[in-house]
Amino acid sequence: MKLTYLSHSVFILENDGFKAIFDPFITGNPLAKVLPIDINNITHIFVSHGHQDHLGDTIDLANANDALVITNAEIAGYLSTFGIDTHPMHIGGRYKFDFGSVKLTPALHGSSIETDEGILYAGNPCGFLIEMMGKKIYYAGDTGLSMDMKLLRDDGIDIAILPIGGNYTMDIDDAVKAVKLIEPKLAIPMHYNTFPLIKADPLEFKKKNIYSETKVLDIGESYSF
Repeated sequence: MKLTYLSHSVFILENDGFKAIFDPFITGNPLAKVLPIDINNITHIFVSHGHQDHLGDTIDLANANDALVITNAEIAGYLSTFGIDTHPMHIGGRYKFDFGSVKLTPALHGSSIETDEGILYAGNPCGFLIEMMGKKIYYAGDTGLSMDMKLLRDDGIDIAILPIGGNYTMDIDDAVKAVKLIEPKLAIPMHYNTFPLIKADPLEFKKKNIYSETKVLDIGESYSF
C-alpha cells in the first residue's frame, strides 16, 4: 500500500485498484501543489466533516471520477443531491467494503457546510479506522485529545495520522499524548502550517514523540508499507 501526502489533511491511499483521497481540500489550499484536475482514478473519498478545508473539492472529484464518498449520514445526504454515490455511516459504525472495513471514530470538533443559502448542519465530525490487507490505519480527522483514543490501542494500529496544528485541533503536545494512548507503530502528523493559526513544526512533534516511530511527509511525498 502507498500513502501520499498532499498538504493540510489531504492524503491519498492506494492499493491494487483502490485509490482513496481523504478530506480533499485542494482549491483554495495555499500549500497544495496540485490541482483537482491532476487527481485521477479516485475510487473512494473519505470526508471527516463538513468544513470547507475538509469537504473541499469532494463534489468535483466525486463526479469526475465516479467515486464513492464515505462519510457521515448528514454529509452523505447533502452530497446525494448532487447525484454523488455515497455510503452514509455514523460514529461507532463499521462496514465491510470490498477493499476492507471502515469504522467511524469519534472526533472532538464541529461540522457544518457553508452554502449560498446559509450554513447547513453537517452531522458529527469523525475519524476513520480502516483495515485492509492486514494493516490498520487511523485517520483522526480534526479532533482534540480524547480518552476515547485509548480504545484504539486494542485494535493494533499500524499508522495513526494525527493533527498537530493546535487552535482548532490537538497541538503537538496533545498529539504526543494521543500517540501514547493509541500506541501505533507509526505516527504521521497533519493539519499544520496551512494557515497562521495552525503553524507548527512537525519535527518538534517527531522529537517529542517517544512512543512510536514518526514519519514526517513532505508535500507530495509517499510512504509505502
